[in-house]
Amino acid sequence: MPMQATTTTPLFAAELTPNRSLGSRGVWVVVGLCALFAALPTLIFLSLGAWPIVGFMALDVVAIAVALYVSLRRGKRREHVTVWADQLEWAAIDAKGGKTLRRFNPKTVRLVLDRDADEKTVALRLRHGKDELEVGSFLNPDDKSSFAKALGTALRKARLA
Repeated sequence: MPMQATTTTPLFAAELTPNRSLGSRGVWVVVGLCALFAALPTLIFLSLGAWPIVGFMALDVVAIAVALYVSLRRGKRREHVTVWADQLEWAAIDAKGGKTLRRFNPKTVRLVLDRDADEKTVALRLRHGKDELEVGSFLNPDDKSSFAKALGTALRKARLA
């Protein structure tokens, strides 16, 4: 079945991504430095015949590589939030590429903010009846707060339309 083309422009559209401070170039720099720092003592311990130390150093390098791989996979998560006059659409792509799509009626969905003692936003949820969905769980509190303000404004516009 062919997809239907949307002719209306959304009231609000946002793509949420986690902050990635280490790019692909940074990964290569970290791996290269780890290999260099592990190679120099390895040569010394090999010449002394300290095989167990060399083995543990190899395990350290493997552990660092696995930690980098796992941390960079989390950075591939995405959430798309789009608000039209007649619906709110939330689409999530997880680290493995799996997609989840949920649609809500903007007139009946409620934006719920959880705040800490300092009035910083710690969670942003969409509530539709008994069903709740947390949006942007990977964002920092300041980003959650500004996103909640923009999304709340878009929901108010959708309710008036």
